[in-house]
Amino acid sequence: MVRTQATAKYVRSSAQKAGLVCDLIRGKDVNRALSTLQFAKKTVARDLAKVLRSAVANARQTEGFGGDVERLFVSAAFANQGPSQKRVRPAPMGRAFRVVKRTTHLTVEVTERPQKIKAVGDGDTRTPARKARVKKPATTAAAE
Repeated sequence: MVRTQATAKYVRSSAQKAGLVCDLIRGKDVNRALSTLQFAKKTVARDLAKVLRSAVANARQTEGFGGDVERLFVSAAFANQGPSQKRVRPAPMGRAFRVVKRTTHLTVEVTERPQKIKAVGDGDTRTPARKARVKKPATTAAAE
């Protein structure tokens, strides 16, 4: 079982906004997570998709990987708070307001699901029984 991660540091978004997008993909298959991020309206979703692709590439390079990307899923996705840039914005009457430009560190971890191995004589070849159809009684139009 392969477990790899990828991190993007100093992404120009707040950790709270990035955490909302991380919640969307946590626990999903890699392909489903990428399609979810593609249609998400948040800007940080593009950065998170880039990190997810990097984590998948790291998994492919890892020794012991089975080679099937379909078995990878997002086991962890989180956004830690990075350093904040403090800026000054002019305000009326000679004052100044402080602007805090926040950054975040995005981390995505992908894990390979264990391969299911069937026993040789374990398969049930019988088809499930169908339910019997019940015919409804015909209504007569002559009843007046």
